[in-house]
Amino acid sequence: MHVQQIECLLVLSEELHFGRTAARLGYSPSRASQLLSALERRVGVRLVERTSRRVSLTRFGAQFVEEVRPAYENLSTTFLRARDRAMRGALRELRLGFHGSVYEQVTEAFRLLRTEHEVTVTLSEIPLGSPFSAVLEGRLDAALVELPVHDPALTVGFRFPPQEQLLAVGTAHPLASREGVRVEELAEFDLLRPVGDAPDYWMAARVPPTTPSGRPIRSGTGINTIQEGLALVAAGTHAMLVCRPMAQSISRTDVRCLPISEWEEPSQLGLVRRTADTGPQLTALAGLLAEVYGGDSPCYAGLSLAPGSRDIA
Repeated sequence: MHVQQIECLLVLSEELHFGRTAARLGYSPSRASQLLSALERRVGVRLVERTSRRVSLTRFGAQFVEEVRPAYENLSTTFLRARDRAMRGALRELRLGFHGSVYEQVTEAFRLLRTEHEVTVTLSEIPLGSPFSAVLEGRLDAALVELPVHDPALTVGFRFPPQEQLLAVGTAHPLASREGVRVEELAEFDLLRPVGDAPDYWMAARVPPTTPSGRPIRSGTGINTIQEGLALVAAGTHAMLVCRPMAQSISRTDVRCLPISEWEEPSQLGLVRRTADTGPQLTALAGLLAEVYGGDSPCYAGLSLAPGSRDIA
């Protein structure tokens, strides 16, 4: 049924005058009369009594107006909400991947995204060694993963503040009683490494192949998740590099995280999406993350990234 026909009847039921009804709707009086006549033909009964002096609803017309008005108002409300979301660039769902943990500041941005833009976030933990596959294949809209990104098909929409890296060891490890380690001592450990299809440059950023002086760093055991790595660290002689926020979120009592002196390679998280996708919901999320982490944060979009990757404004 034509929505204009319903709208015309509802306005006419209030005005009881074709001229005023047409003026409210922006039609000519003849157009309003045509719309009503078409509606009556569809319903199969006269809805309005017309004379040269007055207009009134028939008994059928009054009942029809009473029944159709709630449906029309619900439809109008749905349309207005959809138009408002479109104007504000909001969509209903955003699919995000993550590694290990989602920090409280990030979940606060998700809450604001839902309340201010009516966008809900669905989260999926992705394999530690496959940070980009689900995004590139379209199974996720974006991922909160560690940088760098050197793929022109991917864009960093938001860069989180750089974080210090620490060395996680079990409490039974010979180094557990120390207050820290030197970066050159990393050559003496068997560091856990991610397993997956990530590019070599990304893997090398997780576990450097050598120390700054060139000493090889051993990495003979692979892991699929951070929790798997922490379990191996706690149970044996393995060690693992973790960022400070991750270290602070570890609730285990059988793992210690030691500072690494002379270490100049911070860890940095990024919101990574496909370059071809410029959906407004991701732009909104990037803006909210900037608000949560500080509006003038240098990690917000606009920085120069590594070659082959781009920021969004």
